[in-house]
Order: sequence, then structure tokens, then C-alpha cells
Amino acid sequence: MNQTVKQMTSFIVMDILERVEKMRAEGVSDIISMEVGEPDFDIPSSSKSAVEQALRRSNTHYTHSLGDEPLRQAICDLYRREYGVEVTSDRVMLTSGSSPAILMAMLLLCNPGDEVILSNPGYSCYANFVRAAHAVPVEVPVDAHTGFCYDVRELHSYITPRTKAIFVNSPMNPAGTLMSPEVMKEIASLGLPVVSDEIYHGLVYEGKAHSMLEFTDNTYVLNGFSKRFAMTGLRLGYMIAPQASMRDLRTLQQNLMICAPSLSQKAALAALNEALKEGGDAERMRHAYDERRRFLVPALRSIGFMIESNPAGAFYVFADARRFLNDSRFPSDCYGLALDLLEHTHVAVTPGIDFGSRGEGYLRFSYATSLENIQEAVRRLKDYLS
Repeated sequence: MNQTVKQMTSFIVMDILERVEKMRAEGVSDIISMEVGEPDFDIPSSSKSAVEQALRRSNTHYTHSLGDEPLRQAICDLYRREYGVEVTSDRVMLTSGSSPAILMAMLLLCNPGDEVILSNPGYSCYANFVRAAHAVPVEVPVDAHTGFCYDVRELHSYITPRTKAIFVNSPMNPAGTLMSPEVMKEIASLGLPVVSDEIYHGLVYEGKAHSMLEFTDNTYVLNGFSKRFAMTGLRLGYMIAPQASMRDLRTLQQNLMICAPSLSQKAALAALNEALKEGGDAERMRHAYDERRRFLVPALRSIGFMIESNPAGAFYVFADARRFLNDSRFPSDCYGLALDLLEHTHVAVTPGIDFGSRGEGYLRFSYATSLENIQEAVRRLKDYLS
């Protein structure tokens, strides 16, 4: 067995999801899923029509390895419109979801033994992508007092001659908090390549999300269509990279992935052209998430969870559950509490330990489910905790 694979950790949210599926198969029909970060909406109607039309026209073949030119140009237009940055289409690569883009960025930037900085807590898969490139994840502690964002003054002590990149994620998973433009500018000034995960852009309710491209060209921007456009199963992401890296990234794409799915690219182009219009599907979904967020945050606080950093984007609440873990009536760790909640309330949530050691004591609630489900989940949680 490859020892690199042996070092990888499981994705705990999938463990919870698999437990949910098992319970449903056993006849438990009233489970409310708040564990997975997957939109509960259908794909935009314009995207569905585009896929149907592409099928009728037999547009089901390989595309250019970087992706269809009209879609890459539409992404450039999006970044010009929303962030005021100029990007050329030859710096855009469409990928089969954003995960392959992360992997290719790590393979490009790292040699065995190199180091990559990421936050703890943070998206749990980052560290495993680093390990897949035979590099070393270096975890920087963050907490609620800074909105789970880096304190740039502390970052310097984690940078060594082997540091090859730093991950940023805003709005961030699991807390839904935004990184300030001042902090992003400071991180850009460190001179390291920045891998900026912008997958939750477009799902912001307070403040404004900034792209790392506003502050440096030495960045590998990751984005996609899964979250903003509810296209998770269509598996389409993209990377905007420095011009000097594109030839090597294209080689990686050609060998590892060939190209992104052609039908998904048609759906994505339709989403950018139609779903972003005023009153369109994307705006409708964002308003629904915001309504759920404005209910869930005070509701969780009212039943005893502490939420120091208000989520301003994405669709997650990272709630401090330590007051319950210190109560002998409940399990003493967040994984045990999540399983106990699932067993006794049929509400599925993600234990904070999934996002790093400093996530212990927290639970992540996803509000990518209906307001009615969220209201019922809070009622059940209140009964259980009291």
C-alpha cells in the first residue's frame, strides 16, 4: 500500500452521510440532513435547457483540454464585472470539479518534502491534496476571535525555505466568514503563491467577497459551479492561474483528466449568461440561503450554542458546542455528540473535528436545506439538549 495514501484522513462528513443513508435504508424516513454542503435546489432552468439541447445536437465529445473558449471568456467577463480584474481566457482551465484543480495546483507547485500553509480549522481535504503531492501540510491555528482568518503577524513564524504556497478560503468552510481585503493584501505581500479557494463566491450576504486576483497575479484561483449554481453532480470547476504556469497545467490536465465534461460546460455557460441576471435563479437561491441563515444563527444561540463569528457567506454555521460536551449527560467530544444527535433527534450535522484539531468542540450546521426543515431541526435539538 502506498504510504502517502495511508497518511490521508477520512472525510468525516461522508462518514455521517453514509450513516444517514444506512438509517434511511433501515426505514428511518424523517432524517434532516444538515451535514453536507450540497445545495438543495435544482440546477438553473437555463442550464437544464442547454444540456438538453446539447444532447439533441450530440455535443458529447471531448473539448479543448482547457475547456470551451466561450465559457472561459465568460469566466473572464465574470471576474472583470465582479472584481474589476482583467484575466485572459488562456489563463483559465476548466476542470471536473474544483478538487482536480486543487490537486493539479499542488502537483505543480510542490516537490517531495515541500510545505504548504493552511488553516486549522479549515476545509479538511486541503491537507490530503498536499499529501498527494508528497508535500507537508503546515497548519496555522485560527479561531473565532479573528473570524477563523489568519493573523498575518503569526504567519511569518510558519514560513520556511520549503514553503511553496498558502491556502486561503473566503467565504470559508466551515465558518462562512469573510477575509478582509486588508488581510488578503498582507498575505499577497508575503511573496508566496496563494491558492485561493473562491468556490463560495456569489453566496455572500453581508459585506463583499474579494478575489485574490485583486491583490496579486501570483495566485491560483479555484472556483466552480457546484455551490452558486447548485450543479454539484455536473462536476465542473475551474482554475485561473499565472500565465507562466499554464503550459504545465495543460500538460497535467491532458494526462490526468483529458478535459472537463462537455455537457457540464454547456450548462455552465448558460448559467453565467442567464442565471446571473437580475431576478434569475442564482439570485433566488442566494436570497433563500440568507433567509435560512437569518433564522438559524439566532435560533442556535437561543438553545445554547455559542457563535462568536457571524457567517457572512457560504451556507454554514460553525457553532461552539463545548458547554454541552462539558455536561455529563452528553458525549464528551464533538464526533460523539454528532452521532448522538443523529441517533436521538434524526438531525445530521458535521463534527468540527472534521476540519482539524482546533475544530474539536464545534458542530457545523449546513443550511442548504429548506427553512421548514431547519425550523423542525431546531425544535428537535432544543428538546434533546434541554
